[in-house]
Amino acid sequence: MAMNVTVSSSCFSVFSYKKVKRIKGAASEDFAAPAALRVRTEEETNVKLGGSELSVTRLGIGAWSWGDTTYWNNSGWDDRKLKAAKAAFDASVDRGITFFDTAEVYGTTFMGAINSETLLGRFIKERERKNGGVEVAVATKFAALPWRFGRQSVFNALKDSLCRLELSSVDLYQLHWPGVWGNEGYLDGLGDAVDQGLVKAVGVSNYSEKRLRDAYEKLKKRGIPLASTQVQYSLIYRAPEQNGVKAACDELGITLIAYSPIAQGALTGKYTPENPPTGPRARIYTSEFLTKLQPLLNRINEIGENYGKTPTQVVLNWLIAQENVVPIPGARTAEQAEEFSGALGWRLSNNEVDELRTLASKTSPVMSFPFENL
Repeated sequence: MAMNVTVSSSCFSVFSYKKVKRIKGAASEDFAAPAALRVRTEEETNVKLGGSELSVTRLGIGAWSWGDTTYWNNSGWDDRKLKAAKAAFDASVDRGITFFDTAEVYGTTFMGAINSETLLGRFIKERERKNGGVEVAVATKFAALPWRFGRQSVFNALKDSLCRLELSSVDLYQLHWPGVWGNEGYLDGLGDAVDQGLVKAVGVSNYSEKRLRDAYEKLKKRGIPLASTQVQYSLIYRAPEQNGVKAACDELGITLIAYSPIAQGALTGKYTPENPPTGPRARIYTSEFLTKLQPLLNRINEIGENYGKTPTQVVLNWLIAQENVVPIPGARTAEQAEEFSGALGWRLSNNEVDELRTLASKTSPVMSFPFENL
């Protein structure tokens, strides 16, 4: 969920892209033992987004970090990181994860960054040339910048995104955050995009419960379902449960897409009070916060050992167990993508789900972006 507002408008034509259906492959059961594979049915691995006809994998990959130099990658992007991101994409597809979420503001020309949409489009093309094509579900987002007005601004931004992605359409198009003004027009633009066949489904992101319900009703009048809402949601950031967003999703049949589902690495066990994250994350996940988090991390690790799973896989499975939730952790390496796939194909018990929520409630609240409070 990046806030870089430098958006390229250099693309003016839409490239066609032929999707070639790929037989769903087996996915890893265990990060520690990637050879233990089994074939899963589509019902096990896929879920429809809300009331739309779009079906995606139960776990997706967030591409916020791809090309970024402002929040991730220590203010630098180089060939090594590019190769790692490409390997993450390929490993995700190899493991059966084919839902990718990007945005027009993820990575720009600022400070040597590369637009995430451009990278994702390139990875798809390279995969197609090498493997004869792959069916992936691409989600991207419209930035509600103050100088953008009306439905036409959504259409123009979508055309630029399609150009960077080198696609003729995207599967899911979302409003990245509520605008200062013009939100009615933005929703009209989403509907227009559906009517013109440029997107299969539409969603919003960082919307409050009221804004979410209003968007649902406005699109409903046009016969278009609001397929999803994307918000921050993790075991230690459960604001969607407390502010009515999760309940509204369950009531209205809107899929909740969870970004930062592993709390930007804080829930993986990688960081300790003696070794906190660097960069902007250091202001959120401080040594003091990580000290208070240790009892929860210890229990996550214990539960994981019982299943032969890593802490990362446990916390992702906790979200999947909430039902109607699709987590989209960010994968910067092939190893991370392989590990994420191990969150699928099994389920925590109800008692374990409740126990982890109770333990998590004893930690300090995690800071977040303020949009959902608007």
